[in-house]
Amino acid sequence: MKLIVITGPTGVGKTDLSIKLAEHYGTEIINADSRQIYAEMHIGTAAPTLEQLERVKHHFVATKHIGDYYSASMYEQEVLELLNDCAQQHDANSHKDEIMILSGGSMLYIDAVCNGIDDIPTIRDDIREMMKQRLASEGLEALVSELDRLDPEYGKIVDRHNTRRVIHALEICHQTGLTYTSFRTGEKKARPFSIIKIGLTCPREQLYERINTRVIRMIDEGLVDEVRSLLPYRHENALNTVGYKEIFKYIDGEIPLDEAIRQIQSNSRQYARKQLTWYKRDEEMKWFENAETEDIIEYINSRIKQ
Repeated sequence: MKLIVITGPTGVGKTDLSIKLAEHYGTEIINADSRQIYAEMHIGTAAPTLEQLERVKHHFVATKHIGDYYSASMYEQEVLELLNDCAQQHDANSHKDEIMILSGGSMLYIDAVCNGIDDIPTIRDDIREMMKQRLASEGLEALVSELDRLDPEYGKIVDRHNTRRVIHALEICHQTGLTYTSFRTGEKKARPFSIIKIGLTCPREQLYERINTRVIRMIDEGLVDEVRSLLPYRHENALNTVGYKEIFKYIDGEIPLDEAIRQIQSNSRQYARKQLTWYKRDEEMKWFENAETEDIIEYINSRIKQ
């Protein structure tokens, strides 16, 4: 089996290319956007449209709900099971390799499928609820201090403003009695399929313009109403996401709408830079800048023949 990975910064055009490739190779798409998995987060995540979903079958789009617990390790397991099922269903006498497409911009999810992630325990519901209540009552700063005490090694490297990572490390500490660091081996796992990684990019000013335009389109499509419908779930980690947290501030009356839009655009551009920094370290990635679909297909075909 060949797994074609399509990734790159937000707004660069991954969805359109993936659909064209899936149609060309007669295959399906595995979503690798950690927020498009949630059914309630459609507009703000630029999830595939109904028309796009009808053109090509997508996996892991709108399959979970906001309150559902989900992690990169669970995603890794489910994607590997899917790929295994597809390989078994593939005609063993076919002269062609089975091809699947993994497309998205969630760095940890892509890394989990390609390289595997550490075998970290699934957090129990009672631990998750306990930490959620503590976050609400004590605040992030107090929990960061606790992490420094329970796992000082991880405390030195964690993004101390990233609520999800701080909370998850503490959940591991409380559930297992061990440090989060003790589970982080970083060993690359073998995969029963070959991987072709393709990174999409374009000149920075063009990318920024695409991002700015897409944010305006989200507003026109009803992003404010979508976020307003999620007010009862606003403390769920999934909603600590660019496009949602800024609109929450607008709904709360903290900032006007035009400022919320400006912040979404700015934070989206910042996230795009973070994605590029992460992906540029991957020596297996083949980069294409404003490439035609035919050029990418030609490259993929050359790799398939190897």
